[in-house]
Amino acid sequence: MKAYTKYLTFKTEKRRELIRITDTVREAVEESGVREGLCLVSAMHLTAAVIVQDDEEGLHDDIWEWLEKLAPFRKDYKHHLTGEDNGDAHLKNLLVHLQVVLPITEGKLDLGPWQEVFYAEFDGQRPKRVIIKIIGE
Repeated sequence: MKAYTKYLTFKTEKRRELIRITDTVREAVEESGVREGLCLVSAMHLTAAVIVQDDEEGLHDDIWEWLEKLAPFRKDYKHHLTGEDNGDAHLKNLLVHLQVVLPITEGKLDLGPWQEVFYAEFDGQRPKRVIIKIIGE
């Protein structure tokens, strides 16, 4: 079995951003040489996430609106007693999850016709990492 690891670093200009990383993940799969296996893409911070979704601007707006309704930015989170101001970002992460596992078939990232991989930042403007871990034959 082969194993391959690649790290990505993001420093977003805004506090909240959605960044399409499908091509970068595809490149990592090709670099790995794995023909059949799995590709884990995971945010290494609890205020960010990796999601698979359609690349459509209206849907992106709907996702941000949904997340803000369920985990709104507020000043009264108990987490803020630690000096932080990102309690909502931690809750947004819980809603969409930290990571995704994607199939590799015949040496290619095996996504559905509308599936794209995104890095979702909920508390940006500082360097954060994503790990791509690929295993297989």
